[in-house]
Amino acid sequence: MSGHFDTLIVGGGAAGLMCAITAGRRGKRVLVVEHANRVGKKILMSGGGRCNFTNTGTSPANYLSANPHFCKSALARYTPWHFIEMVERHGIAYHEKELGQQFCDESSKLIVKMLLDECSDAGVRVETSCSIERLSHGESDESRFRLHTTHGNFSAPTLVIASGGLSIPSMGATGFGYDVARQFGHAVLPTRAGLVPLTLSGKHQERLADLSGVAFPVSATCNGTSFSNYLLITHRGISGPSILQISSFWQPGDDLRLDLLPGRDAFEALQQWQSERPAAELKTVLGDVMPKRFAQRLCEHWLPNRPMKQYNAPQLREIAQLLESWALVASGTEGYRTAEVTLGGVDTDELSSTTMQSKRVPGLYFIGEVVDVTGWLGGYNFQWAWASGHAAGNAV
Repeated sequence: MSGHFDTLIVGGGAAGLMCAITAGRRGKRVLVVEHANRVGKKILMSGGGRCNFTNTGTSPANYLSANPHFCKSALARYTPWHFIEMVERHGIAYHEKELGQQFCDESSKLIVKMLLDECSDAGVRVETSCSIERLSHGESDESRFRLHTTHGNFSAPTLVIASGGLSIPSMGATGFGYDVARQFGHAVLPTRAGLVPLTLSGKHQERLADLSGVAFPVSATCNGTSFSNYLLITHRGISGPSILQISSFWQPGDDLRLDLLPGRDAFEALQQWQSERPAAELKTVLGDVMPKRFAQRLCEHWLPNRPMKQYNAPQLREIAQLLESWALVASGTEGYRTAEVTLGGVDTDELSSTTMQSKRVPGLYFIGEVVDVTGWLGGYNFQWAWASGHAAGNAV
C-alpha cells in the first residue's frame, strides 16, 4: 500500500485528530498514522474514563513554557467554546465538575467517536497499528516528506508531528516526536514528568505510608506557586489534585510546603479551640478539621500533643506556623509511568506561534504535547491539543 496526500499526520491523539479534521474540512487529502491499535487512547483514559475535555477558564496563564507567550495565538483562535459547540452538535451530554472543568456525563468513548466521525465526514484516512520505519525528506522530490511504514510508503508536502510526549509508556508513548525534531535540526528542551505523584523517602515515608488512602484539602506551595485542592497519601508518597498540580513546578531539592488548614488563620483557630475546649488535646481538636488518623500522626511526630489549656501564646504560634507551612521533603516523582503530561519538548523559538510550522523546514509542523507547552491539571492540556491542532490544520 502506498499513496500521495496533501498532509501526513503522525499521531492519532487529541491534537492529531483535531488537525486532521480542520485540514480535511478545507478539502485537503489527509492521512493520520497511529502506531497503536486504536486512536485516542489518552482521551479514553482521561478523567476516570469520562474525559475532562476542556476548561472554560483557559488562559495562557494556565500553561508552562520557556516562552509563556507562544500559546496565546492558538488559544485565542480556538477557544473552549468552539470545542463545546462540537460536543453539543454531536449530542454528547456533559457537565462542569469544578473550576471550569468539563466532563462527559457518560464515557470518554463518545469524544473519540465524535472525532472519528468528524474525520470520516472530512474524508480523512486513519491508519492504526501502523509503525514508522523511516522518515525521509526531499530524497527524490525536494518538497515531499516520505513515511516508510509497516503499511507501505506515503508522501506529502506537509508533515505534522502530533505524537505526544513520554508520559504513560504503557499506552504506547515514545520519544518519536523529539527524534524527528532533532533529525531536522530543532532544539528539544529537557523533558520531565509533569502532573505526577511525588514520592517520599526516609522518615516522611515511614511515618505516612500506613495512612495510604487518607485524603484531605491542603494548599501546596513550591517556587512561589500555590494550588489548593485535595492531597492523597499513597504507599510511596503523596498524590491528589493539589500535588499533581504542584509537581509541574517542583524539582528534586526544591522546598515544598503544605498549608494543612487552607483558607483559615491557624493561630486564630488554635486560640478559639483553646478557649472553647481547654481540656481537649491538640490531636482531638485537629481531628475535627482533618482526618483523625492524620491528626494523630502529626501530633506523634511533628507537634507536641497535650490539652489545649497547657499551651501559651508563643507555643500556639509555633504550632500555627507548622500547620500553615508544613515542610514535606519529596525525594522524587513516580515518573513517566503515571505522569499525565511531559514537561519540556520541542523548543517554541523555532516554531510559528500562528501556524505551528517549523521556521527551519517548510511544511513541517509540531503540535500538542510534543511542543514545550504544558497545561495545568483540569482540561487545559486537551484545550492546547485542540487549539494547536486547529492552528496547524488551518495552515497546512
